[in-house]
Amino acid sequence: MSTDLATALTEGPPLVLDGGLSNQLAAAGHDLSDELWSARLLAEAPEAIAEAHLAYYTAGADVAITASYQATFEGFAERGIDRTETARLLRSSVELAREAARRAEVTRPLWVAASVGPYGAMLADGSEYRGRYGLTRAELERFHRPRLEVLAEAAPDILALETIPDTDEAKALLRAVRGLGVPAWLSYSVDGGHTRAGQPLEEAFALVAECDEILAVGVNCCAPEDVARAVETAARVTGKPVVAYPNSGETWNAGTRAWDSAPTLTPGRSRDWSAAGARLLGGCCRVGPETITAMARALGRA
Repeated sequence: MSTDLATALTEGPPLVLDGGLSNQLAAAGHDLSDELWSARLLAEAPEAIAEAHLAYYTAGADVAITASYQATFEGFAERGIDRTETARLLRSSVELAREAARRAEVTRPLWVAASVGPYGAMLADGSEYRGRYGLTRAELERFHRPRLEVLAEAAPDILALETIPDTDEAKALLRAVRGLGVPAWLSYSVDGGHTRAGQPLEEAFALVAECDEILAVGVNCCAPEDVARAVETAARVTGKPVVAYPNSGETWNAGTRAWDSAPTLTPGRSRDWSAAGARLLGGCCRVGPETITAMARALGRA
């Protein structure tokens, strides 16, 4: 990680993260109805990923999160892709974001966060929002460590341990990132004042308070209404910079198979979260470049 990013996490206006990568890829016409989700395009349409990152950098994002959320050795093996090729695809996720940063016609510093999704993301059955997979912490650590090592070799500025549903997986990840030489942030998926698995946020955030590898902690892929309490709790419990990138706030109607409510993620909310201690702010599902531009302006980044 560059010294500039470490400084930016504590000084000046907060940094702006990108929005939903899958959101931008779908808007460009790519079919993501696949168990590998956007990770499939690492093999089939890498230029589309670079273009999506570029759209967010151009929109005002300071940090792009790579397309490796659902990229795992096990998931690619199901498609007949061997470990050597999977490692190449994982490294390429960082390289594509770097390429987009080079192509972006901006003068501000741009950074890359390598996404590491939860074990449940590989299962593609919704368990990433529940946790408690029936695995031991040691088993979870063995699952995460190999791809963490490969992503670290690609030299991202930071690792994004994101959408983590419970403290068991968080503990496994905190062990898995040791000795990699690349710092990380840890963000939980939450429901109210608890992780998706039901643990109190104070307990969840306290795990990282003394972990030197974790530079920021917070929440993502949650309702905007859940962010304020989480930001305040994370800042108070850990003393670390806080990361927050919720979903748009729209509601999916399973009956009509459509989004049937208005977004509740607004630029004004991002200012409030910044005042409460958030230093990395952006969006997750259903958040596109237009919203990121509005957030960047609200936060004094554009």
